[in-house]
Amino acid sequence: MSKQFTGIIPPIITCFRKDGAFDEAAQREVVRFQAEHIDGFYPCGTYGSGPLMSLDERKRVAEVVIEEKGPCKVIVHVGAINTAQTVELAKHSQSAGADAVGAIPPYYYRYTHDQLLDHYRALMEAVDIPVFLYNNPGLSGNPIPPDMLAQLADEGLAGVKDSAFDLVNFYLYLLKVKKPGFHFIIGTEAIAAPALDAGASGVISGLANVFPELMASFYQTWKQGDPQKTGEAQKRVVKARAILKYGPTLTMTYAVLSMRGINAGHPRRPYQDIPASLYERAEREFREMNLL
Repeated sequence: MSKQFTGIIPPIITCFRKDGAFDEAAQREVVRFQAEHIDGFYPCGTYGSGPLMSLDERKRVAEVVIEEKGPCKVIVHVGAINTAQTVELAKHSQSAGADAVGAIPPYYYRYTHDQLLDHYRALMEAVDIPVFLYNNPGLSGNPIPPDMLAQLADEGLAGVKDSAFDLVNFYLYLLKVKKPGFHFIIGTEAIAAPALDAGASGVISGLANVFPELMASFYQTWKQGDPQKTGEAQKRVVKARAILKYGPTLTMTYAVLSMRGINAGHPRRPYQDIPASLYERAEREFREMNLL
């Protein structure tokens, strides 16, 4: 497999109207805004409100992102609460033209090693496009240990999006998986530089939803190989990320896109738009960073 899933990949948000319906026009605007600067999209995941949508809504969001993606790659997140729904979404994504699919382990319940293996085997058997495992133990409650990842890689898994926020765990993945061409993607910009240094092929960056230019600049700086400049770029990324974290990150993302003149619609309830005071504080501090 070629190293095609590289660079900066935002876990793109899903745009909703005030009444909660999918806002297709806003979604297309956000995709076009980001596509000028980044290398791929990861729709319907955590930022993409995947668990807040019906299967039909998730399918339509995936279709819209794929239609507007331009030259970017699209890894559609198809993780769901059970295997049947995950497989259904994966088959749809393949038919819609996705470049790959990714899936968090089924959540809410705790599953055994063998049950999780069976789940991912069913997913890999269902489609002919690459399958990524999305490791996010904080949300799924089902962490994927390095041994399991290595086993799945040997059976055909294409890569991992690791959002454990644990650099040691990411290094253990790198050490354990021996499959040539396996894609290790770090699922946060917070530790992007050390992850890329160690062998990550890309960064699925929530911050790239709102500042794709900043993340693209960071990635180009890293590629130049100057550790001091990369360190300064990483600190700037972390500073911007810290402001984005002043409120719930998902709802802040809609607000910051609004600050940038992008119609991103609204978050879906029970999430709510951030209060005006928080909006003003974040806007002021992003302006001080010359990001607005």
